Parts: sequence; C-alpha cells; structure tokens
Amino acid sequence: MALRTRITDLLGIEHPIVQGGMMWVGRAELAAAVSNAGGLGMLTALTQPSPDDLRREIDRCRSLTEKPFGVNLTFLPSVSPPPYADYRRAIIESGVRVVETAGSSPREHVEDFKGNGLVVLHKCTSVRHALSAERIGVDVISIDGFECAGHPGEDDTPGLILIPATADQVTIPILASGGIGDGRGLVAALALGADGVTMGTRFCATREAPIHGAIKQFILTNDERDTRLIFRQFRNTGRVARNSVSEEVIELSKAPDARFEDVRHLVLGARVREALESGNVDVGIIYLGQVQGLIHDIPSCSDLIGRMVVDAEDHILQRLNGMCRLAST
Repeated sequence: MALRTRITDLLGIEHPIVQGGMMWVGRAELAAAVSNAGGLGMLTALTQPSPDDLRREIDRCRSLTEKPFGVNLTFLPSVSPPPYADYRRAIIESGVRVVETAGSSPREHVEDFKGNGLVVLHKCTSVRHALSAERIGVDVISIDGFECAGHPGEDDTPGLILIPATADQVTIPILASGGIGDGRGLVAALALGADGVTMGTRFCATREAPIHGAIKQFILTNDERDTRLIFRQFRNTGRVARNSVSEEVIELSKAPDARFEDVRHLVLGARVREALESGNVDVGIIYLGQVQGLIHDIPSCSDLIGRMVVDAEDHILQRLNGMCRLAST
C-alpha cells in the first residue's frame, strides 16, 4: 500500500514526509538523504552566509540527489535583516521548484516565488494565519502545533486541535508539524486531515544530520519533558532543549522589567551553531521539540522514512482495520 496524498502528487515525492528547514542543520547532505529516501529534503537558505553560497549549496545538493528538494527562507524582524531579495533570486535562478517560507508579512516573497512558477509551502502556527497565507496564494500550509521546536506562536494550541481546526477551514494541502517522529504520528496526522508531515527534531537524530554526535546522543537521553519555553515575555516564544543556557534565559526573563537585550548574549545564533557543531550542549540554546521523548535511535534517513511508512501502513491495515472489524461484529 502506498501513502499517496495531495502532497506526494504536488511535490513529486514518494512518501508524504518533508524535512523542516532548520538553521545550521538544513545542509546538502541531510536534504539529499531525505530526498533520496523518498521524502522532500530542505536546505536552509540563511544557514549560508551569502546568496552566492546558497547557490553553491544548491549545486552541491544536486550533486547528491536527482530527486526533488526544496529551500527554506525564513524572514523575521531584525535590526540588520539579511538581503532577503537576493536570497530569493538565488533560489529562483538556481531552478529550485519548491520553497518553504516562514515568518511575518510573506506577501512580497510569495508573489515573487509564485510569479516564477515555484510551489510555496508556508509555515503557520494558527488557523487565522493559515487562512491569510492561503488568500495570498501559497500552495501548502505547514501547520506547527505547540509541541514543535522553534517558534510555536503565542496561542499554545497543540497539534491534536490545530491540525483538524486548520483542515476544517483551509482548502489547500496541509503538512502537520510538531511532535511527529514515527509511523503512528504520520497516521494520526493523516487522520486529522493533513496530507503529510514535516519533521525537524527527528531528522536531527539521523546519521546524515550535519551536527555533532554528542547532540544526537543528547536528544536520545532527553524525554518529552526536557524542553523549555523562552522569550514568552517578549511575545516571540521559542521551544528549546533544557540546558544551563535555556534555564539562565528563563531566570533572567523573570524580572518585571526584563528586556530582550538582557538575554541577547545568551541566544546569539553563533552560540547555537557552536553548540551544534562542537557538541557542547551548554554553550548555547538548542532548538528541539517535545518529540525527543519518542526518539530512541539514530538511523539513516532511508531507514527512518522506510520504517515510518511500513509502520504507518501496519497501523492502518492491521490495528485500525482490526478495530473496525471488531466493531462491526
């Protein structure tokens, strides 16, 4: 049995599984491995220091896979924003056919990508934002439940509610994100109305993930309780792993007059990168989701995706069908 959905048809992939665009992690070796396994791998544009570096990374990914892959471009408010338009041109001119966008005010980016024939996936954390993205012409909504790593929004709505709530109102295909790491999660997402899933934390704990082995072991050691919510007071909530840095950020943020500048030195992107590359889990914040509690090994991307699909089919054909047969007797 093949899990064919609107996502597999639209993206030209074998399995309805997409790798999330993760800063410092979404590099060619991981994206290519996911795509070669039948999913959709995703490069992260801003991991590359310049648009020309992104062009080279796209070329490197093409040298590792002949399958479709995409590029994530996240745009957030910043004192010194990167040259988004130049990164956009690099994606378009490199012939990438799928782009994942994230962040506020996506209209300019979406219109440019769509005008050049790209399929646009847009990440949202609420139904209202999903409807807004659908109105401006995106092709797919990636809906992030409260369990997810990174920025889950300010509504605190978990996937069990957010996925079907989105499916009830959005007509375009939906990818479910947050808390998904195995075949059970894939089946649940499909049952709730999604057309596929996006995984970030789970793909960090694979052989091809370009991060230090100590970080992968850290994920295995952690359970579902080992995340912290930071930046809540600044209405820019982030879910990260529990470590000494995230605990310090929380403590400093408790002051009534706390400002982001009070914790900025602890959460710099350079420190995040150092943690991922050095394996020192206490040098910076590490964006990981609650799905850590479901991760117990470090497989190849091929083994992970293959296992997920087999497990999903088994749950559909045996467990769920068996329940239906019992109910009908």
